[in-house]
Amino acid sequence: MPEYKHAIVIGGSMSGLLAARVLTGHFAKVTLIERDTFPPVGQHRRGVPQSRHTHGLLCSGRAVLEKLFPGLSSALVQQGAVMGDTVRDARWFNEGACLARPVSGLEGLLVTRPLLEGTVRERLRAIANFQSVEDATVSMLLLNGDRSQVTGVRVSRGGAEETYDADLVVDASGRGSKSPEWLAQLGYETPRVEEVQISLSYTTRMFRRRPDHLNGDVAAIIPPTPEGKRGGVMLAQEDNRWTVTLISHFGPAAPLELDGFREFARTLPGPYIWEVVKDAEPVTEPIGAKFPASVRRRYEKLHRFPQRYVVVGDAVCSFNPIYGQGMSVAALESQVLDACVRQGLDDAGRRFFAQATPVVDIPWSIAVGNDLRMKETVGPRNAGVNFINWYMSKLHRAAHHDDRVSLAFHRVANLLAPPPSVMHPSIAWRVLWGNLFSRAAR
Repeated sequence: MPEYKHAIVIGGSMSGLLAARVLTGHFAKVTLIERDTFPPVGQHRRGVPQSRHTHGLLCSGRAVLEKLFPGLSSALVQQGAVMGDTVRDARWFNEGACLARPVSGLEGLLVTRPLLEGTVRERLRAIANFQSVEDATVSMLLLNGDRSQVTGVRVSRGGAEETYDADLVVDASGRGSKSPEWLAQLGYETPRVEEVQISLSYTTRMFRRRPDHLNGDVAAIIPPTPEGKRGGVMLAQEDNRWTVTLISHFGPAAPLELDGFREFARTLPGPYIWEVVKDAEPVTEPIGAKFPASVRRRYEKLHRFPQRYVVVGDAVCSFNPIYGQGMSVAALESQVLDACVRQGLDDAGRRFFAQATPVVDIPWSIAVGNDLRMKETVGPRNAGVNFINWYMSKLHRAAHHDDRVSLAFHRVANLLAPPPSVMHPSIAWRVLWGNLFSRAAR
């Protein structure tokens, strides 16, 4: 039986949907408040412009979603999503060649954001104690008499103001979260903000996918290099399509017009995306976007925080999107939220921030570490970062031919192992030997 009466989740993103899902196991009623109107499954939502760009669901995230919504993966595959081994069936191009591609058992799910998010939303709506309030904006938090505990929210909807009482409020409203502003208004300290300025531009197109493309492989990932600062991601999607996102740091974005887009693809460090798009049939209009900086709000450092209030997802940390970590981090955070609520609602926010920090540290260190390879990136540098980036370049070279080194990297990239695992002596020795062997061969 539910332990508490009512929980409110602000924001209907993947983070909000997954937070609401775990809370349905603890509360008699869970209300999700969203400023948009939810569209039918598979259609883009106005408040998520990023949904038109390439999204990745890492193995760790897929496992959590399958736990929360049993049978979700197979249901998505029946609607056209593509399952594959993220190592064997994908071309990861790093340091001049593709990484080794053994059978890994790391099953990935390739699917557009509207189909994934819409299917999750419909599964959530089928849960009896869940409800959503659409076209509504949370204007402020409500506190108790001594201003120590959040007791609900005030909502603007259709020109009217409504009040919702709650035992717990979760802010999953994304990068534009009002939580720092609300905390300041209520007399609380606001979180310290860390920024890594990456000046990222990217352009996405969809193309018709043919059986001969990539000899049947389902993905090509070509990260930007410090020299060229251009990269790209191409993933198989439902309806026999490729989603192709071309990336630029500190330079002009890939053109929207088709010939320019194709020419940009030709300049990438690896040839695989260009070999497909040079004569593939475009099936959607192009769309561009900019992402100036990765941002992390350090809620775990606050000395005071209101009771029964939690901030999750991009409202805490917004990563460089090219690494495809956001949805999987949201999934992993939902498990932390579940565990914290099981321990009780008092001080749930501070406990969540403490327990979620190691979850966020891993993808943050991966994204920021890679971005700091470029001298133009503005962010904190130290000897440790420089050494790790040097070591990772050597690891990728060894992984061209060494299955174990390749698998060690992919487990970290899928948030299944911490970054220090690639420096385990058994892996470090293989990295050293692989680089010596490669040098001797050259």
